[in-house]
Amino acid sequence: MNRREILLTAGAMSALGLAGCKPAGGGANLAARKYGTWGFDPAGMDKSVGPGDDFFRYSAGKAFDALKIPADRASWGPAEELSELSNARNRAIIEDASKAWMPSGEAAQVGGMYKSFMDEEAIEKLDAKPLQPELAKIKAADSHEKLATLMGEGQSDWYGMLFGPFVGQDQKAPETYTVYVNSDGLGLPDRNYYLDPKNAEKKEAYRKYLGTMLGLIGWADPAKTADAVLAYEDKIAKVTWPREERRDDIKMYNAHTIDELKARAPEFPWADFLKAAKLDTLPKLVVGEVTSFQPLAQIFGETDVATLQAWQAFWITDQAAPYLSKRFVDARFEFRLKTMNGVEQQRPRYKRGVGATESTLGEAVGKLYVAKYFPPESKAKMVALVNNLKAALKVRLENAVWMAPETKVEAVKKLDKMNVKIGYPDRWRDYSGLTIKAGDLYGNMRRSMAFQWDYERGKLGKAIYRWEWGMTPQTVNAYFDGTMNEIVFPAAILQAPYFDPDADLAVNYGAIGAVIGHEITHGFDDQGRHSDSTGALRDWWTPEDAKRYDSQAAIVGAQFSSYEPVPGHHINGGLTMGENIADLGGFLIALDAYHAALGGKEDKLIDGFTGDQRFFLSYGQSWLDKKRDDAVVQQLESDPHSPDAFRVNGTLPNVDAWYTTFGIKPGNKLYVAPEKRAHIW
Repeated sequence: MNRREILLTAGAMSALGLAGCKPAGGGANLAARKYGTWGFDPAGMDKSVGPGDDFFRYSAGKAFDALKIPADRASWGPAEELSELSNARNRAIIEDASKAWMPSGEAAQVGGMYKSFMDEEAIEKLDAKPLQPELAKIKAADSHEKLATLMGEGQSDWYGMLFGPFVGQDQKAPETYTVYVNSDGLGLPDRNYYLDPKNAEKKEAYRKYLGTMLGLIGWADPAKTADAVLAYEDKIAKVTWPREERRDDIKMYNAHTIDELKARAPEFPWADFLKAAKLDTLPKLVVGEVTSFQPLAQIFGETDVATLQAWQAFWITDQAAPYLSKRFVDARFEFRLKTMNGVEQQRPRYKRGVGATESTLGEAVGKLYVAKYFPPESKAKMVALVNNLKAALKVRLENAVWMAPETKVEAVKKLDKMNVKIGYPDRWRDYSGLTIKAGDLYGNMRRSMAFQWDYERGKLGKAIYRWEWGMTPQTVNAYFDGTMNEIVFPAAILQAPYFDPDADLAVNYGAIGAVIGHEITHGFDDQGRHSDSTGALRDWWTPEDAKRYDSQAAIVGAQFSSYEPVPGHHINGGLTMGENIADLGGFLIALDAYHAALGGKEDKLIDGFTGDQRFFLSYGQSWLDKKRDDAVVQQLESDPHSPDAFRVNGTLPNVDAWYTTFGIKPGNKLYVAPEKRAHIW
């Protein structure tokens, strides 16, 4: 499955920026920002607020107030700014490649893909024409069997899928690949958008969007048909597992033969589906939300063909819309970004073109990016920093009061075997089999999807691609992969404010150090317990470990569930549990590693701040981010990460050293009595 616990939210992954900086504009001249003289922006603090009342504002309040979310963004902050810098660099690389258009080679593919996206005249002339072959196939699919066949083609095309297959490392046999199948089929981000009355306005907007998209392709009676499609998805939502339940890898691993799958959910034409997906000869499939499969199959079997055809027509139009004419692009923007995320303005076309090129040829762009923008000395310093973090965690593991002695042995063994990838892959993807044609954006995207699915299926029966990365080097993010037992830090995140080779030691440990610590602790939390040092899916905790851990985790869950970032919308302490605990653990480990790096000495004063104070301030300012309310609501419904301010104000009250470092006392708003603090790491 290769479960990857990602550091930043989805919004932060797609775009980036820093306090007080203006939007990038043309972008190509944007440079990585330096923070003050020691890697921190003291002017961004709000000292009118006490550190014990709101540490996020104390460390970054003025910088937060100065942030202006660009009209084409749902959020803005350090992650967004760095992503914007990465995008600007990628644009320069891609545009250089497009000027040197040649019939073959990776640079030619990169340039050709971008040129096809930027050829608006050709795209407008084609309008809906590229969709017609797929729409004709949908109209010809006049039986449930034929519609299941279209679903099977969904991994290599834009067809909707009720069940989504993907290739991943087998969690119970980590040296092999297998195919997982999870539930799918919802056009809104989460089941709660269908079931929770507080989301009724967004659900109604979706109903209208369904009708709009069906109308754009000339579907008969689009408004009435939209009602039928929404009713179908309503039924799917009711039997879909909540995200909290999908966090449990053991519950999500249910091996089935194809015959067993057919027996479990006989109302669905599995033979047609799996044949179309080119998965019909496999010895087993791993079913995810196992109790959902039969009711989902029943819903499919009981739904009339006309509704399923309309659902497919909507799905393929919605997914293909960014690569069609302006009327499709604008309609999708109005709902997906403006209504759902509060974004005011469509991103410039060149930025969307860069994104499309990266989505199809990510490592080809990454190879060029690394050669130009990632200095070897940054990688060397990061390796040393990571080793210090692992050493600090080892001490914490050996002293964890909730772990039994035999559990500690397993934990240390896992830590010792944990791999670290920094910067970029040692081996790059080969895109030579992907055909990119000038003037054929829609075709390029479809061929890319088919190329990727063939690549994924090609792993079956082969040794694990341990050289493979789940992110490109130009991505501003990081992740932990439990089945691979590795943490991964792409080149683009290794810049200020997260990491600066010239910054104060305390600043680097408070920012990127806490990031690294966050990712490492995922290997030892309530999900990390499900994969051992080899990556195999097994519970290596004792039942008593789990009880002691859960009692402390419950404190964190209750604490975060009490936070209300948007009126009427609380943080889901269960959904965000793993990430909140990883923030706490990552912070503590980074603080220990920082002290170890000082060699027992006390750090110097800088601008009146002690080393520990600078560490805390760096952590606070690294989570600087401003998000539109609609985007926050979507995050609360579907993202396992808490909003950024709460990753500061929710974490620090559980850190004993915070109280002594800043003199936090009873009566301060964030004060938590010692006996009520969570002590996990």
